[in-house]
Amino acid sequence: MQGNTLRVYWAMLQDTKNSTGPRDIQRKLGFSSPNLAVYHLEKLVELGLAEKNLGEYYLLDKDRVNVGIFKNFMKIGTYILPRQILYASMWSTLLIFLILTFKDFNYYSVFALVLGLLGLIIFWFEAWKSWTLRPK
Repeated sequence: MQGNTLRVYWAMLQDTKNSTGPRDIQRKLGFSSPNLAVYHLEKLVELGLAEKNLGEYYLLDKDRVNVGIFKNFMKIGTYILPRQILYASMWSTLLIFLILTFKDFNYYSVFALVLGLLGLIIFWFEAWKSWTLRPK
């Protein structure tokens, strides 16, 4: 799955309604005609990610995002965020706790600070990199 089909899947995941019609997708993504939206919605049906009922399309499992590029994302409510955000947030919290409880300045404390900063930079960089890969 790639290109416009990926964009249609992303739009359906972000939609708060249960169903989506071709005209909704056309307006939301700026497609030239509803037929183009139908084509990509039908591709999602063929992939087993959506189903069609009375002209409306439904995602089969809206809470599970694990197809292609979406394996790097998690859904929390209506938000779709990179998985690394969770790790980066936890690492940030631990580093802040370490800094606030910092008492002695010795080899071990400097090592912990350097390791914490390195982990923090890596996790936030990976989260940003995943975010830039999302369909727009």
